[in-house]
Order: sequence, then C-alpha cells, then structure tokens
Amino acid sequence: MRVVTLYTRPGCHLCDEAREAILALRGELAPLELREVDIDSDDALHARYLERIPVVEVDGEVVCELALEPGRLRLSLDTVRP
Repeated sequence: MRVVTLYTRPGCHLCDEAREAILALRGELAPLELREVDIDSDDALHARYLERIPVVEVDGEVVCELALEPGRLRLSLDTVRP
C-alpha cells in the first residue's frame, strides 16, 4: 500500500484543500494510506515546512509543495516504488 504524507497545520485552507483532493483521488487509485503530520507539533518540522505547506510526499518522496497537483500525485502513485 502506498503511503501519502500530508504536512499540514491547523487553519491552513490550502492544506484542507489538499486533504480533500487526496481523499477524492483515493477512490480512483490503488489503495493508499493518508498520514497527516501537524508541523506545529515539532519545532524542526515547523521551521522546515512553514513556508511550503501543504507538502505532499509519496513513500517519503516530495511530490507537491504549496498546492496539490492531482496529475503529479497520480503519476507519483503510479511510478514511485517503496
């Protein structure tokens, strides 16, 4: 199963939109696990991602920053292998 990680923080409307888009794609693609990471829970993550969220990774590889690109996510889920 592919793992999609969404780096987010409360109150981020772009993060909310990315989550909704990922969940919508879930029905079209092979099974995936969505893991959400709140960057506010870790100082290092906050410093690393604050200006870039939402950040989306597939199996540990960054595929989108600032906005979800559904086509790029689809391609990554088809090509990135654990």
